[in-house]
Amino acid sequence: MKTIKGPAIFLAQFMGDDVPFDNLANLAGWAAGLGYKAIQLPCDPRLFDLEQAADSQAYCDDIVALLASHGLQISELSTHLQGQLVAVHPAYDALFDGFAPAHVRGDPAARQAWAVDQLLRAARASKRLGLAAHVSFSGALAWPYLYPWPQRPAGLVEEAFAELGRRWLPILEAFDDAGVDLCYELHPGEDLHDGVTFERFLDAVGGHKRANILYDPSHFVLQQLDYLAFIDIYHERIKAFHVKDAEFRPNGRQGVYGGYSGWQDRAGRFRSLGDGQIDFKAIFSKMAQYDYPGWAVLEWECALKHPEDGAREGADFIRSHIIRVGERAFDDFAGSGADLQQVRALMGLEG
Repeated sequence: MKTIKGPAIFLAQFMGDDVPFDNLANLAGWAAGLGYKAIQLPCDPRLFDLEQAADSQAYCDDIVALLASHGLQISELSTHLQGQLVAVHPAYDALFDGFAPAHVRGDPAARQAWAVDQLLRAARASKRLGLAAHVSFSGALAWPYLYPWPQRPAGLVEEAFAELGRRWLPILEAFDDAGVDLCYELHPGEDLHDGVTFERFLDAVGGHKRANILYDPSHFVLQQLDYLAFIDIYHERIKAFHVKDAEFRPNGRQGVYGGYSGWQDRAGRFRSLGDGQIDFKAIFSKMAQYDYPGWAVLEWECALKHPEDGAREGADFIRSHIIRVGERAFDDFAGSGADLQQVRALMGLEG
């Protein structure tokens, strides 16, 4: 059995214009100073040149060396924003255009082609960096039809997932060629947002072995899904892990849907680690039980707390929850050492 690796931190929420959040070198020093052992690195040009990384081993080696000088590794590369653009419903065109470079905005087909190219480059870059997993979003074609009113026409959901499968299958093949698992964060706003939708997608891509899960329990609390049972069901597909807290406190005015409220006023909201309701002791126990092979990565989002406080507290929180797995059973001292003949004799069977 393997001990979970960590703590690691996703840098996306911490990028900014001020030191030390302004470039990768400064962010690496900051993260290491807080006690993190790895970073989940967004494929954002402010931090990382994905185009160069896809084709240049020297560039990748330089990134690895830079991080190693701070005692850090890369847990995974992230293409959340690019993955979102692989499939965009027209209702969200204007809002998601901001995720794309200027030269493809206003042109959904060009934007999608750019996003697919980004994912293909991410597969090659992950291989050059020696990574085992990559994290992203699935995008969404059916999300506006989540609630079954007005009545959905027959075949709408099936065709949405069939199209999603057609778009992602060549990307999954590229990740397979690179020997890297592609882990979808199951997230509201994406067509892949729970176990049922992940299974629909798996069917659409023929159960592809590289189609895996970035497990983030916070999104399941906000949906009121059993996040512990989810691990029991899907542990073989969980290859990445965001450690993020949340709380759900419904009242007489609002529940899961939130009444269009902002994050501070929603019944379900994200919180810094330890400030929400998630049972992380149980989660880390299940991850250890099922031999999760990857990193425990802080994704900081909170409606109340300052991000720097959340990052500082998060490193200790993750470290304290990682279970160093035993190398032998606790009751080995009492083993009988019986051979097969003795075992059969104990049951009254002939030798």
